[in-house]
Amino acid sequence: MTETYQIVTGVDGSASSRAALRWALWHADLTGGAITALMAWDLSPIYGWAPDDAGHVTARTLRDAVHDVAGASRVPVQHVVAQGSPAKALLDAAAGADLLVVGSRGHGGFTGALLGSVGQHCVQHATCPVVVVRESSR
Repeated sequence: MTETYQIVTGVDGSASSRAALRWALWHADLTGGAITALMAWDLSPIYGWAPDDAGHVTARTLRDAVHDVAGASRVPVQHVVAQGSPAKALLDAAAGADLLVVGSRGHGGFTGALLGSVGQHCVQHATCPVVVVRESSR
């Protein structure tokens, strides 16, 4: 029995993450793979609180982003919402995966940066191959 090719994709709702999800869907379709689309939410501990519905809002945002990009795709997509650092959540999810796909930059940071901090961290620390997708890609 063969195992399904596993792809973890970071989704934060940004155009770059949507491009990454599009690329992951394309690749999964070619390889017969399955996708874990992960969105993490984290509030700085300096605030000491989180809205009660932060997880629900994140889940809805992830569901909407996957629906908008995947549409009627045949590729199986599992939705995962994690509380905590997005980079750590992606690395944890990708620990047993065949591939990690991230956008080149998300919502935060410097607008001129070629690679955001989450993508940079994933490229440096992932135990599987990492694909970084720019918005103009596939």
